[in-house]
Amino acid sequence: MGFDILSVSFDRNREKWLEAIAEDDLIWHHVSDLQGWNNSAGKLYGINSIPSNLLIDPEGFIIAKNLRGGALPNKLNELFSH
Repeated sequence: MGFDILSVSFDRNREKWLEAIAEDDLIWHHVSDLQGWNNSAGKLYGINSIPSNLLIDPEGFIIAKNLRGGALPNKLNELFSH
């Protein structure tokens, strides 16, 4: 079992969005429909603040949401120890 990171942007300006990815050297996958808070992925998953995070299993079910601090690595350790 492995995992991927997918960043969903709430930006409206394509150039600034791409510049931020490059400037911060973010090496994972990025998507945006450039619709700001009307972002379809944000609506689908009920994201109404940033930062937000979701852990989604291979079948597409949300198994954890908005883990902060040590809760995120703890949950990842739990998932990968099985």
